[in-house]
Amino acid sequence: MNSKRLPLLPLLPVALLLPLATACGAASGAGGEAGSKTVTVTVGYQSKTINTVTAGTLLRSLGYFEEELAARGKKDGITYKVAWQDYATGAPITAQMTAGKIDIGSMGDFPLLINAARGKELKQPTRLVAVTGYNLRGGLNTVVTAPGSPVRSLTDLRGKKVSTSVGSAADGTLVRALQRAGIDPDKGIRKLNQQPSVGASALTAGSADALSQFVAWPGKLAFEGRATAIYDGAELNLPTFHGVTVRKKFAEERAGVLDAFLAAQRRATDHLRARPVAAAESVAEETGLPAEVVYLYNGANGIATFDPELRPELIAALKEDVPVLKAAGLVDGVDVDAFVDTAPLKRAKQAPSYPKAGAARAELWLKGQSSTRTFDSPKDLLKAAEGADVRAAYVPDALTGTLWFADKAVWVADGSELRAFVTPASAEKYTGGRPGSRIISYADAVGLAS
Repeated sequence: MNSKRLPLLPLLPVALLLPLATACGAASGAGGEAGSKTVTVTVGYQSKTINTVTAGTLLRSLGYFEEELAARGKKDGITYKVAWQDYATGAPITAQMTAGKIDIGSMGDFPLLINAARGKELKQPTRLVAVTGYNLRGGLNTVVTAPGSPVRSLTDLRGKKVSTSVGSAADGTLVRALQRAGIDPDKGIRKLNQQPSVGASALTAGSADALSQFVAWPGKLAFEGRATAIYDGAELNLPTFHGVTVRKKFAEERAGVLDAFLAAQRRATDHLRARPVAAAESVAEETGLPAEVVYLYNGANGIATFDPELRPELIAALKEDVPVLKAAGLVDGVDVDAFVDTAPLKRAKQAPSYPKAGAARAELWLKGQSSTRTFDSPKDLLKAAEGADVRAAYVPDALTGTLWFADKAVWVADGSELRAFVTPASAEKYTGGRPGSRIISYADAVGLAS
């Protein structure tokens, strides 16, 4: 894996950490007064950032944390309550954690580093204790533009307005990608610092020429026909992930509660891996996102792999991100080794060992079915889909392996083979090195497969 990191040019940290007044009020993590028999645990999560669902949306809907706390409460003689607080990004979760109002939170890798830095600065140190979902190549972040836009690749973004959330992993992807394309990410584009939903609206309204965002916004917009992908974050070949952070003081005072949370998270992870369609349906119901989009990321061959383990390659990537944020003026520095705490997961004796993600396979979800079918090739999938009542069809990018909707992918005919790509640029890169191969429409791909 290419682990070389390019420097990030300084960015304006506008609204990176929201004022405390913008976050919802949270009950104290210690809960009640000394000697109280009731303890409220406050969990901050991002419902629509769906590769955090095992520590947020899905976990909440399954009730596993409450079950684990009820069992622990019988031993402790304490009644535990959980207050769930939903946010759009990690910044307000960090703001509330550093105010002592959120005990456990989940967020992306770049926000996690900011969480560590702010916690130390404000005397409310935090610790990274688990991972939720990850992609070792960076496929969780995507740059999209409006359908029919003349912008077809990164090089077309010169002088254009690009919406992203400054300080997020999606912003980091944008900056690195622009640098590799020879574009100054500070002066070469007009960056709009916006929340994901605002950026999505700006793209649709035409006030932004492109949008660089994290899961699940690019997939949602593409599925709805409101966006076309122009850059797959997996082209960077740099790991990206989301994780669970906890206030150090809370972890020390309520170690058993943290253990209960991590046990519940593992149960939620087991549920998602064993019943991916059911999990996608559940998350869709809770968030209002299309289940087909949730499954794109969280499915059996989805873009995200779910595993709580603090894998060495993820921690190594986190360390390489520190100078990136430092160059942007967002942190002075972060001691990643001090921030990462592997002890809580090690205490979980029942912890299963999950296999690493393998190569993604084409996958077909028929309407009315509670399971999907996988195929060895995109061509085989298209054959099976012809005439069927298809709910969603997914194919991996031939270069990066990133899963994408079959009817939104860019198709290439290469002899008797059919290959799919997330972006036109990737398809053109492939055909440029394969004489005789050609880009075709989805309809033509279906016809050639039959």
